[in-house]
Amino acid sequence: ELVVLRWAGDRLVEDPHAVAPLLGLTTPPSPGLRTVRVSQGQGGQPREWRMYAAADDQGSRAAVLVDMDERYDLGADLAEHVVLPVLLVLSLVMLVLWLAIRRGLQPLSRLSADVAALDTTAGQRLQSDHRFREFASSVEAINHLVDSLQEQARRERAFASDVAHELRTPLASLALGAAAARQAPTPESLERLEKDALRAGRILQQLLDLARVQRDALAQSSTAVDLGALAASVVEDHVPRAYEQDHELALLRPDAAVKVQVPAMLAELALRNLVDNAIRHTPAGTQIRVDVWSGPSSRGVSVSDDGGRAGAFGVPTSDGLGLGLRLVERMAEQMGARLETGDALTPMTTRFALVWPTSDSQK
Repeated sequence: ELVVLRWAGDRLVEDPHAVAPLLGLTTPPSPGLRTVRVSQGQGGQPREWRMYAAADDQGSRAAVLVDMDERYDLGADLAEHVVLPVLLVLSLVMLVLWLAIRRGLQPLSRLSADVAALDTTAGQRLQSDHRFREFASSVEAINHLVDSLQEQARRERAFASDVAHELRTPLASLALGAAAARQAPTPESLERLEKDALRAGRILQQLLDLARVQRDALAQSSTAVDLGALAASVVEDHVPRAYEQDHELALLRPDAAVKVQVPAMLAELALRNLVDNAIRHTPAGTQIRVDVWSGPSSRGVSVSDDGGRAGAFGVPTSDGLGLGLRLVERMAEQMGARLETGDALTPMTTRFALVWPTSDSQK
């Protein structure tokens, strides 16, 4: 398909196919690329050749030619015997690949349908022996998430029950006291109405505090909070009230700073609730002590008293202590801490503590 011509000076020295006379190349062509047309006789279609010529420093010239008809035939052969089969095979491969992917994704589609059909409120879970072993880890993760949602829903229901219980008593007492005061108003009945109204107001204020904390905690970034400085500030704010109710309020903290990475507002509100509960729900003459500590496995702050409070942790009492502890427990969860009760050291009888595990970054 390729023809090579070579000249030495003006003399043609190489023409193996004897095409130079046919193409009229009696003299060496000038360097470059061009098209050469050759007539095929009277009435015939001219043939086209593509020619590239070049020269060297010694005066020798060479030209390479290709017949365009043969070039077009070669392109047609390539299209027929190479490109077309490749396109057909590629289409078949794509079809097989699509069918394989669709078949492979069917288990995932069925798993998605099973997840969509779950009723978490009814305690439903995915079967751990799922028919697709490839998704065993996914099924386990989904079941863990479902268990967490169900536990959260259980806590929400318990909290709603506590709120209803706490509000029912003062509201019922308000209704009875109002009816009694309407019949025979006395200073005692009016004072009882005022106490019940204040008690209901405190419960509503606690609920508002929780709503505000849950709203703001998402937007508030965690900072390094010094528990000792925080406890000192909270104790200082409660000293006048403790004095009015004949309580002895004390603070014990180490010289070194004890820091935790939490939203500052959340930590302050949780500690204020614990101190407020101790002052409000213990008899006059009670000793109340706030301790800040740091140990090898945990650090935190606790509020202890020797008043012998009867309200057990998590159990609503008639004076609103249970709801206040529920609020603190929720705040502790949001701070990555836990609310512990018990282990009071003599002479203390009641102890509530916010405890953070000591991580390597905090040591």
